[in-house]
Amino acid sequence: MAALNWYVGVDWGGNSHQVCVLDEAGTVRGQRAFAHSGEGLAAMAAWLGEMVDGAPAETVGVAIETPRGPVVESLLAHGLAVHAINPRQLDRFRDRYSPAGAKDDRRDARVLASALRTDPHCLRQVAVADPAIVELREWTRMREELKRDRVRLTNRMRDLLWRYYPEFNRVMDDLAAPWAMALWKRAPTPAAARGMRLSSYAKLLKKHRIRRVDAATLKDQLTRQPLNVDPAAARAAETHVRRLAKRLAVVVEQLAEADAHIDGFLARLAVDDPVPVPDGDPQPGQYKEQRDATILRSMPGAGRIVVATLFAEADDALRRRDYHALRCLCGTAAVTKQSGRYRVVVRRLAVHGLLRDAAYHWANTATQNDPVSRAKYQALRDRGHGHHRALRSVADRLLYVACAMLHSGTLFDPHHAGHGRRVPRVAAEAA
Repeated sequence: MAALNWYVGVDWGGNSHQVCVLDEAGTVRGQRAFAHSGEGLAAMAAWLGEMVDGAPAETVGVAIETPRGPVVESLLAHGLAVHAINPRQLDRFRDRYSPAGAKDDRRDARVLASALRTDPHCLRQVAVADPAIVELREWTRMREELKRDRVRLTNRMRDLLWRYYPEFNRVMDDLAAPWAMALWKRAPTPAAARGMRLSSYAKLLKKHRIRRVDAATLKDQLTRQPLNVDPAAARAAETHVRRLAKRLAVVVEQLAEADAHIDGFLARLAVDDPVPVPDGDPQPGQYKEQRDATILRSMPGAGRIVVATLFAEADDALRRRDYHALRCLCGTAAVTKQSGRYRVVVRRLAVHGLLRDAAYHWANTATQNDPVSRAKYQALRDRGHGHHRALRSVADRLLYVACAMLHSGTLFDPHHAGHGRRVPRVAAEAA
């Protein structure tokens, strides 16, 4: 990385971005605001070129709060060295200029540039992202939004059915399941359920391969004594459910599309790629050229959504095999607060939400399939730790093992001599 001679702070906003330029001595050489538009971002790049007297782009450092977005992409496209900083860290740097807590865009832009000049180790340089990873990130986030929409719509449907058709709720665990949606279209009311022939129930169950209930039992459960409600109220609720069902069908279809795209991306990532071979004389075929996706998918509990989320949201840490960065992002690193005789270790709250949820799901699944993870979980529970605390420790160990496997380029082997061996204390003491 080239030495920086110019320092730029960009306080980005919704409609405009405030920019401040400092030289090596910390003197303000220029301040200006630019509109968030194609013309505005192009004018920003041209103005920065004038302010730095034509210095090489790699010697111009830019500090900004977000590591991605159109502003970052525009600056990277011009070859500038972009660095990101956490907003909470920036808030501490701001106190150097205003202990009273004053805040405005011009001051924030200057604070960003000054922080990069005096404390570059507190910022992380942003690299140009792989286009495939950028698209994967969008699909994983879209999938998360669709999951929330699916839950929200099914909960509203369940509430409306409770008003006039509670028997349907008792039969269906998941109202968004294909066979549940198909059955409700055929029998949206208790009267329609009674009028539906037994053979129709049987055909529907056979079509969707439902074997846990037979046609006679299903009809009996749906046609029990209905609620005595006002017909107008029942019709209104049914009409509302019909509208929700149409929206839910679209969400379910888009969710399946997102899953298919994620599977396709992982299939393209899981191709052979040269990896470092450990020292020594390995046996033929012991070490293979595996991509990171294949290595991570070999770990217990690491399904496609967990692996996709790791690649989408922690691609930089994975590339660097940075275990400490991963455990901070996933929330498995404990936070120690100590002053004098006071000392307490608490759960980390400054985490990436999607990575935290992925690590939790990973650990929960691993405890059901991996004997070592299950033993670690049970040992922590026996010591009095709660369920969530124990799973965080299991997730922390899985991250440690994953980084070791990625570094050596080997697949997970449950019979490996080191599997189950005690990991370093720093890896075991998660909140």
